[in-house]
Amino acid sequence: MIHRGEIVEKAVRESGYSITKLADRLGKSRRHIYNLFANPELPVETILEIGKIIHYDFSSLLPRISKYFARLEKETFNERELQYIQSSETVEFWKNKYLLLLEKYNTLLEKREVNREKE
Repeated sequence: MIHRGEIVEKAVRESGYSITKLADRLGKSRRHIYNLFANPELPVETILEIGKIIHYDFSSLLPRISKYFARLEKETFNERELQYIQSSETVEFWKNKYLLLLEKYNTLLEKREVNREKE
């Protein structure tokens, strides 16, 4: 039988995301997080919530998750997700993504300009 808690623990540890930070994001204590790791029947909703926080897709390891994941994606933002969107980590993530896209765009513009000069 698959021990869901152990799978989640392994993913969290491999992600480098700290247990303290995870506990804060979930609004729980560190002890609660360790209790989740010890639970072989960890609820799918909890697994998905942790997956969103650490940016990990558990659907390949836990097949039943994919149907729950599709359903949850359609739901509106709950209060915790809204707090996440407003958090500084998310702002930093989107800022970095924007800068990366801006660099790619500038590179394409430079290539286009070079091609025009050759013509």
